[in-house]
Amino acid sequence: MPLSFLTSDAGQDERFAAADLASRRAVEGWHRPYQLGPWRVATASLLLVLASYLLFAALIEGLAAGASGAVTLLVSGVVVIAVALRLLRVGVWVGAHGLRVTTLLRTNTVAWDGVEVRTAQQPVRLLALPRTVQGQALVVRKAHGGELPTVLTDHSPDFLGRSESFDLAADVIEGWATDLRRG
Repeated sequence: MPLSFLTSDAGQDERFAAADLASRRAVEGWHRPYQLGPWRVATASLLLVLASYLLFAALIEGLAAGASGAVTLLVSGVVVIAVALRLLRVGVWVGAHGLRVTTLLRTNTVAWDGVEVRTAQQPVRLLALPRTVQGQALVVRKAHGGELPTVLTDHSPDFLGRSESFDLAADVIEGWATDLRRG
């Protein structure tokens, strides 16, 4: 029995890159045209370990002392789990209906007719921290004005140290935008 979750899905990026217009229109749901990066997965894993400690502490507190401290620890553990799961959803998603940019607190969806996608050289945040460095970013601009938050950069947790993957993902998303905007 093959354990597909133990192997990398090396064909995922190529599968999205090779998709033609007809198959792009037939895609149901939302798909991330790139793989999660190791920095994002490691951060979410550490948050889940922290949540397990909080939940275990809530159990000990509830059995030993009282309910108020246990409830506080339980709520803290659930919030940390929610943040870890939401962190794994952050990114750019594509579908037949449009483009979806998901940040930690907000999700913006724009139809393909109302979006302009391009790659730009600009200061970007390093690993989503306040420090900025010079890098490339996928800029998503609405047709009626305004930009969506930039979450896809070559220094983001998904692409730090994987510049070829960033270039491929940006090209795929730009291709989707170009093909589905015209169609």
